[in-house]
Amino acid sequence: MTELAFADLDLRPEVKQGVVKAGFTHCTPIQALSLPPALKGHDVAGQAQTGTGKTAAFLLVVFQRLMESEDPSGGRQPRALILAPTRELALQIHKDAEVLGAHTGLKLGLAYGGVDYDKQRDQLQAGVDVLIGTPGRLIDYFKQHVFHLKNIQAVVLDEADRMFDLGFIKDIRYLLRRMPPASERQGLMFSATLSLRVMELAYEHMNNPETLKVETERVTADNVHQSVYYPSNQEKMPLLLQLLRSFPDGRVMVFVNTRAAADRVGRTLKANGIEAAVLSGRVPQKKRQSLLKRFHDDHIRVLVATDVAARGLHIPDVTHVINFDLPQDAPDYVHRIGRTARLGARGEAISFACEDYAFHLPDIEEYIGYPIPLDQLDPDSLPDVVRPPRKPPSKKPHGKSQGRDSGQRRRRGRSRKRSGGGQRRSSQGS
Repeated sequence: MTELAFADLDLRPEVKQGVVKAGFTHCTPIQALSLPPALKGHDVAGQAQTGTGKTAAFLLVVFQRLMESEDPSGGRQPRALILAPTRELALQIHKDAEVLGAHTGLKLGLAYGGVDYDKQRDQLQAGVDVLIGTPGRLIDYFKQHVFHLKNIQAVVLDEADRMFDLGFIKDIRYLLRRMPPASERQGLMFSATLSLRVMELAYEHMNNPETLKVETERVTADNVHQSVYYPSNQEKMPLLLQLLRSFPDGRVMVFVNTRAAADRVGRTLKANGIEAAVLSGRVPQKKRQSLLKRFHDDHIRVLVATDVAARGLHIPDVTHVINFDLPQDAPDYVHRIGRTARLGARGEAISFACEDYAFHLPDIEEYIGYPIPLDQLDPDSLPDVVRPPRKPPSKKPHGKSQGRDSGQRRRRGRSRKRSGGGQRRSSQGS
């Protein structure tokens, strides 16, 4: 934390009440850099590591601006738009906004894919002041004329670099071009990295933004203890069990590279007496939110995840991150281990440089600027692993749709036979 206290900032009483409710007293470095100019109305492009309080910084600015301005629509149309790259991040921003904006009287709206389509639509039609969401669902509602963007006074791009990674940049530009000009609204952009493509977007759609970076000698947080093992593929699971049993009171995130690996690791942990949840792109949104809540509430202490969970999640008190698979992209390593040691806490990040992924380690160490300390592996001390039973093959769904599909296939087959197409393909294949 810095010496700048929130009490010393020129915040409205209603906004200060939210700060007190959240338990904040002093600013983090990115908050101390960005809040003074942003509260004066300047556009800001801020760079800081994950978990350093960027969300609170832009929420306070948005609330302050809307409290000090008139609402031409009388609460019917959004005046601030906050764009997030993932559903999890949109949900977390909304949750933080409910706390920090509890005394402002501003109405919050949330729009993201996967669930509650009609419920979200009805909420937006009823009118919101601050609209938080992911680009795809927002554009969907916008094209249906559920809301318009003519009254936008502040726009926030959170995790802007991730927007590029996920291919959302065309959607972002689509929305920005339908708002008032940059000179008539305030723009805030926050990102773990301010690359050239991110800054190009800032200069194109913002009004002379101030570029603010929290200077640090290390790409990763200083209070994360990092280490790497070199297990064989067969030793990875025994080593994971050994480590998890060595810190039974911790809250652990285990990262893998594929959905199949996440499922396999999760089932193996359960077969060996360790309750674990699996979070990947295959998990439906409602179940994902339920799993995250159980992990957050300590009902599950191990979360096995693909990189869908590496960013945009705010899970406090994660004590350990284990890279069961080393990530294939060096920046993903930083984002993964950023799940621990958030807001000044300490954490531990352990990586497995196995036969399949060890060759990514040099790129990771070059990216972070230093070698990761090596931990010795004692093969004789590794526990035996109880293998889970094989998953039964999934049954094909029954119903009218399948009947229609199979009927269409049969009709297509008869048509090919009549035309001789099947014989032609057969002769070509032979």
